[in-house]
Amino acid sequence: MPLRHLTPHDQHRFRQYGRGPAVPVPDPLIHRAVERRAAAAPHAVAAEHHGGTITYGELNRYADALAARLAREGVRPGDHVGLFVRRSIPMLVGLLGILKAGAAYVPQDIGLAPAAQLTHVIRTARTRVILTVADHASRVPLPAGHRLISLDTEPLPHTPGPRPTIRPDDGCYVLFTSGTTGRPNGVKVTHRNVANILLTEPGALGIRPGDRVAQLLNIAFDMAAWEILGCLAHGGTLVIRGKDIAAAARTADVIVATPTVLSGIDPAACPRVRTVAVAGEPCPRPLADRWARRAAFFNCCGPTETTIVNTMSRHDPAAPLLTIGRPTPNNTVYVLDADLRPLPIGETGEMWAGGDGVSAGYLDNDRLNADRYAPDPFLGPGHRMFRTRDLGRWTADGELEHLGRTDDQVKVRGFRVELDAVSSVLESLGGCVRAVTLKRDARSLVSFVCPADVDPDAARRAVADALPYYCVPSEVLPLAFLPETDRGKIDKPALLRLAEERTAVAR
Repeated sequence: MPLRHLTPHDQHRFRQYGRGPAVPVPDPLIHRAVERRAAAAPHAVAAEHHGGTITYGELNRYADALAARLAREGVRPGDHVGLFVRRSIPMLVGLLGILKAGAAYVPQDIGLAPAAQLTHVIRTARTRVILTVADHASRVPLPAGHRLISLDTEPLPHTPGPRPTIRPDDGCYVLFTSGTTGRPNGVKVTHRNVANILLTEPGALGIRPGDRVAQLLNIAFDMAAWEILGCLAHGGTLVIRGKDIAAAARTADVIVATPTVLSGIDPAACPRVRTVAVAGEPCPRPLADRWARRAAFFNCCGPTETTIVNTMSRHDPAAPLLTIGRPTPNNTVYVLDADLRPLPIGETGEMWAGGDGVSAGYLDNDRLNADRYAPDPFLGPGHRMFRTRDLGRWTADGELEHLGRTDDQVKVRGFRVELDAVSSVLESLGGCVRAVTLKRDARSLVSFVCPADVDPDAARRAVADALPYYCVPSEVLPLAFLPETDRGKIDKPALLRLAEERTAVAR
């Protein structure tokens, strides 16, 4: 029995806190939910972009025609099809058409991804067909034997083809995450995985027909699937942004974002916004409080490998803690020690995730699969759990505190330091909106705070008052803004380069 070392009380709480509610999923195939919306309201606007719109009926027809075209090109259920596009209405046709053909879409932002990355994605995902638009076709490094289809110029069949047999455990998308070796790892996420989070609450975000959902994020980021498929599966209107992120947010009812992206949006300028969800990186408490006073604000957590998010918490500004909540429906979370034994409630350990959100694994990487996925002894035979590399602990009332990443626990002067703990202290300083702390060398930390008028001396004193001396950054650099990756997260390598440049200039 894997719980026998715990007290009876902690055994009960381990089961009670660690399991999300068992909830039926309306349809295990996410595109079928979109088809139902098209049948019910064909004239409703599915998406808008740069003044153009597409209705649900049009989107469904074009996607059916594309699926027939893909079938003619030899695409079959279980295949992977590249979707190398920028934010646009053709992007939606491509995504839905691939799913209707029974294949998994492999998204890349063709305007941002370098050729070497596209080549790696094509090779690893074994795509034979790639969808793009005419303006970007020349950027696709097309191997011999591959077919490139332009979504906005090539004619599509007038009649749909036969519907393929698609199973819930077939792939829905393949997301490439940043790998520790520098080479992105392809994660295969199934229809069952996606439907489980997007078609149940709270992951469905209460989206109703006619709601406006902002599409702010890079399509190669799994949270974009939350925006896109979460909206279309519930009959909303997807507001696809142009260059101005805030302009799309201002007219939206629902926003899904990283904290970094959300911090650039003024809640006072978004009177329609009813629901906000953030994930992808730790959320500063001041940002959560500011939005939670105006809307239902969900602080969420979960890597790509557990399908978008697997814990969610609706934040109350009056709450003593900002937590990541509890497992979402049909999912589990375990706080384990290094021997994969459950820890007593309140002790810090590594979070492992189980249940219907656990993805099918990495493409062509048996070593990494063996390291990060393991049989789930708590759910039993046939189930797997995933090692998130996130640190956490249960509060006494069953909420998960996120305490950083295992790789964010660094040694400074021989002492273990949690970088997020330092940043949290800095973010509690009046006037500081955002903070990031990084290890500069074996003896020192460097912190970056935003905005540029934060007093660095006051910031260092705040850390010295709250944490041991070895946690105090040797330098605090105020910046007008923090650099972002193309996925809307803080660009930590860029910050370290900036610190090195400033040190070099000072010399």
